[in-house]
Amino acid sequence: MTEKIPFFNRNLVLLILCQGLFLTNNVTFIAINGLVGLSLSPVAWMATLPVMGYVVGGAFSTSIVAKTQNYFGRKISFQLGLLVAVFSALLCAYAAYSKNFWLLVLGTFIAGYYSANGQLYRFAAAELTVASQRDKAVSWVLAGGILGAVIGPNLASWTKNIFDTAFLGAYLTLSVAGCIGIIVMQYIHFPDEFKTKHALSAGRDLKVILRQPVFMVAIIGASLGYGVMNLLMAATPLAMQICGLPFSDTALVLEWHVIGMFAPGFFTGSLIQRFGTLKIMGVGVLLNLACIAIALTGVALQQYLIALFLLGVGWNFLFTGATSLAMTAYRPEERDKAQAAINFFVFATMAFTSFGSGAIITSQGWNILNFGSLVPVLITAVALLWLGAQNRKNNRTQSA
Repeated sequence: MTEKIPFFNRNLVLLILCQGLFLTNNVTFIAINGLVGLSLSPVAWMATLPVMGYVVGGAFSTSIVAKTQNYFGRKISFQLGLLVAVFSALLCAYAAYSKNFWLLVLGTFIAGYYSANGQLYRFAAAELTVASQRDKAVSWVLAGGILGAVIGPNLASWTKNIFDTAFLGAYLTLSVAGCIGIIVMQYIHFPDEFKTKHALSAGRDLKVILRQPVFMVAIIGASLGYGVMNLLMAATPLAMQICGLPFSDTALVLEWHVIGMFAPGFFTGSLIQRFGTLKIMGVGVLLNLACIAIALTGVALQQYLIALFLLGVGWNFLFTGATSLAMTAYRPEERDKAQAAINFFVFATMAFTSFGSGAIITSQGWNILNFGSLVPVLITAVALLWLGAQNRKNNRTQSA
């Protein structure tokens, strides 16, 4: 790739739009699947199984997506993901209409294939601009999720009652969004030089890549950062309903939460370049702690709103930083298996927290859920401190 390519080019802008459509799907699923699940599930603790199905499907699909990316390249693989998004949204719509809980779980499980593809948009962003700007490209594509922040919760709220079946309209609208994504993706050109020209077995063994301190911390930062965010976000619609707050309040909280997740993307890359990845990820940990502290002060609308907004910003710093760390730990021929590995850990953690959020919020309550989320936050903090110590030790060794 030559230095003549501007940072903002058509390909990057269109990928940002695809990220927005992806997050519209993601956020809408989070907003409604727990509530639809609660209305259809045989017992209350199973309410978030449809949310869990989405992320388990993503975890299951990571290796399949790695193979399709390797064989077909970025564009075709991404378009296959979008086709699955259309089909799965229609399946969920029929499940809601027919009041079939297990069909809803199946639909969200299938939708996980789209999620596994969408999680690679941030890595693809680094391929669409000059190498010196890849941190900014990653953060700007993540910032495209701001579209999902605005559209997703409002879409769920606006379409909740347009049919006799609650949220049927939201699922149908998501199928239309998937069709739009297919069209947009058709106009993105991914450079040939970034196509994987090797088998998935090329390069170092995956175990060698995983044992690198920088890659280990990238996995911890991405997976636990996503896990804490998912644990609290998936439970929020249920918690607010239990507190008697209207769905319009839930939509407002989720809107500002997702704004917090993606609006910082406009400057997170620049902050990483100026202050360093580990420092920005450390700020993300502190914001998670602030979120938990505020959530424990009460269950009024303002506490949910502020806590979830801080949670979103904290996630952005952790996830963007973890992505930047991961890209320094593998070679071009190792791209697909390394990216599949980190996304697998993310989805596996999300699957656990999706199930745990529903079980805990319906049996133990909001406060216990928040106290429990301290554990992964503190583990992330320890991991960052450990990698910082390793880096300082290596620097002293090299300068000696």
